This record gives sequence, C-alpha cells and structure tokens, in this order.
Amino acid sequence: MDVVDVLVVGGGQAGLATAQVAVSRGLSPVVLDASPGPGGSWPRYYDSLTLFSPARFSSLPGLPFPGEPGRYPVRDEVVTYLTSYVARLDADLRWGQRVDRVARAGDGFEVVTADGGVLRTPLVVAASGGFGRPYRPRLPGLETFGGRVLHSAEYREPSLFSGARVVVVGGGNSAVQIGVELAAVARVSLATRGPLRWQSQRILGRDFHWWLTRTGLDSSRWGPRLVKGTVPVIDDGRYRAAVRAGQPDHRPVFTRIDGDSVVWADGARERVDVLILATGFRPDLAYLADTAAVDGRGRPLHERGVSTTVPGLGYVGLEHQRSFASATIRGVGDDAGYVLRRLAG
Repeated sequence: MDVVDVLVVGGGQAGLATAQVAVSRGLSPVVLDASPGPGGSWPRYYDSLTLFSPARFSSLPGLPFPGEPGRYPVRDEVVTYLTSYVARLDADLRWGQRVDRVARAGDGFEVVTADGGVLRTPLVVAASGGFGRPYRPRLPGLETFGGRVLHSAEYREPSLFSGARVVVVGGGNSAVQIGVELAAVARVSLATRGPLRWQSQRILGRDFHWWLTRTGLDSSRWGPRLVKGTVPVIDDGRYRAAVRAGQPDHRPVFTRIDGDSVVWADGARERVDVLILATGFRPDLAYLADTAAVDGRGRPLHERGVSTTVPGLGYVGLEHQRSFASATIRGVGDDAGYVLRRLAG
C-alpha cells in the first residue's frame, strides 16, 4: 500500500497545475488519471475548438504557452502543450488509473483504484474538473426521439451531418460554435430558453481577457457574482453575424418532441434528423459517494474549492470555483495555490 503526501485525482490541466504547485511547496504528489496519457479532456473535444483566451493568458504554473502570445491556440496545440508540461513535471503521474472510491481512513483517506490498488494519504485534491459528466436535460419526448441524439461532448466535425436537419439545444460558446460550423453543410437551428448573450472578444483593441486581468475581475471572488443568466458567447463578430444571417437561425426551444419531430413554441411541427445537446457538464465525482463531500445531486459542498464537510479534501477545476478564470487553463494554477495553502497550511 502506497502512502503519499497528497493524492490528486485527475491528470488534466487542473491536476497538472495542482501537482506543480504541490511540488513547489515541497510535497511529493501522486496523480491518478483514467486516461491512457496526458491531455485531459482536450483530445476528446471537437476538432475546431479554439481557446477563447490568447496564448499569453493560457499557461499553467511555470511554463508559458509557446508561440506568438496574441494568437488563440487550437485544440491540438493545447494537447501538445499539456504533453510538454507532463514531461517537465517532477511528480508521480500514473495513467490508466481510474479512481473508484475515496473514503475516510483515520485522519486521512484511503483511495481505491478500479484495478484494486490502494493508497493512503492525508490530503486529496479532486481535480477531475467540472466537465467530466455531460448534462442531458429532461426534454419532453426526448427518450422516444426517432432521430439521432448526441451531446456536444460527442461532436467532432461537420461532414457526417451534411444535408441533415439539425437542432442544437443551448446558447453557450460550444452551442454557437458548433451551430455555425454545422450551418455550412446542414440546415441548423439554435434552440434556447432565453436570448443569446454576446461578449466582444476585443474591446478598444485589447482582448477581453486583458481587461479582466487589468481590472482584477478575472481573479476576484466577486466576479462570478456579477454574472447573471446564461454565459455570454465570446465573439470576434463572426458568430453574431452568422446568427443574424440565419446560419444557423435562432429560435425559442421547442415545447416537446414527438417521434422524429419537434413541436415549436408556435405549434409548428417539424421533422428533425439530429438533436445536439450543448447543455453543459456536471462534476464527475462519483468516487466521493462514500464521503459527505457531495449533496444529493452529486454537487461538491465547498467554499472556494475547500470542502466544507470533509477535512483534508479540496477541489481544483470547478467552474466559478473562486473566480471567472476557475476551470480554465489560465485559472487553475491560482486555484491550486489557494486550495493547497488551505489544506497543507
């Protein structure tokens, strides 16, 4: 049985940042990740995904993102960056190790992996992030829909949908990006419960993230409380222009699904080939079920990433955990520093 200083669950951007901060504090972390290798969730995202923040704002602790700092890196560049980060990280990273259960054991924890491995540790950081469990809302008739249903997590590229009638449910960044991309080869509608909200990517010649950093909102605990309603779509003008041109069109979400059709708010019935649920994610924390760490809906009980119910347990990578930047590649380092200071003293 291994006994370790701190155990980090998850080897994506949040877990790597946590491991680096732990090493800088003189700890010897062990990182367990179910994936066969580095990259976290990034290799599974859709092909055209591009970071919303420029390279200069998209680094983990200790390693600047390479290349021209004002550009917006694409998915594969992020995977390469994370792979390079792993190669430089002086920590024990164990791939293909899915954590099955975390339980209290004396003053610390016993961590059991799916292959029967057991580790003991006084500190656990759940860095499996807030995007491990795709959320599928309860839409009337969805379970009997005659067409194809997939979550945005399963979408890769548009060619398979050529000529299809597609409805994308959701109004966030992924929904709009996927909808606009698909509209080049298919007939697409964005279906939302409210209006789309837009955030200009550049303001007075500066990237939006430059302003967030300059004003302090990016790292302020009050920043997320200023955001009400849906998450704004970060746009350089192309997405808004495409939606205005009806490529894709935007309409209120349908009232129900009937067979292979949707029924729109005005009563019109329309056959649909594909429904794409761009409806977000929930934290994947099933391994904490034997603790008092989560509520009845599986949501972590925490204050700024530190468990309020289980001593020695923290989180890194939750959306709006401490600031606007939480759960992003630019924000997980600061959150990891805060959480480890609180846990390790």
